[in-house]
Amino acid sequence: MITARQKVLTYLIKTRTASVREISRALKMPAANIRHHLRVLVSDGRLETSMVVKGEKRGRPEKVYSLPHAAFGDNLSALSDALLTETSLQVRMETLARHMAGESNFMDQPLAKRLNLVIEKLNQMNYHARWEAGLEGPRVIFGHCPYAAIIEKHPELCVMDVALLEKLMGQSAKQLTTIRDGSKSCVFVMGK
Repeated sequence: MITARQKVLTYLIKTRTASVREISRALKMPAANIRHHLRVLVSDGRLETSMVVKGEKRGRPEKVYSLPHAAFGDNLSALSDALLTETSLQVRMETLARHMAGESNFMDQPLAKRLNLVIEKLNQMNYHARWEAGLEGPRVIFGHCPYAAIIEKHPELCVMDVALLEKLMGQSAKQLTTIRDGSKSCVFVMGK
């Protein structure tokens, strides 16, 4: 038997995006029930929301639900693996880190503010990062490796992560643990 939540998810797979009102009409279910199922699906990470103004409506924007971009899949892991395999001797990880950091310049900020800005930047790149105080200095923790699909074959990406932290923070970084070696997170200590 198909549950109401599965019906909502199936509808969004078919339509790509929809509002509560649209789903309610299409599935002939009360809007309150739809909202409940959408809240659960968003909290599970199976859906995401955005605000849009549809048509020439006045008033506040309408919340629209859709599948996360990652749910559609891509071929980036295979492409990254091929590029790194072909160019690993010619590409310096520090150069890649500089490109990844972009124009970010947090050096003029106090340490705590700089750490918060760096964490925000890293989380935009899907590292699921956070920081905490440590005896040797602040620790930056990556809860997710965005390169997990290829990290075993390309451990040099850990070197890139260290260089990325150093570029963003403006100070040395040392990796203490890595997901690659079975740890639950990558932990880096920031130096002076």
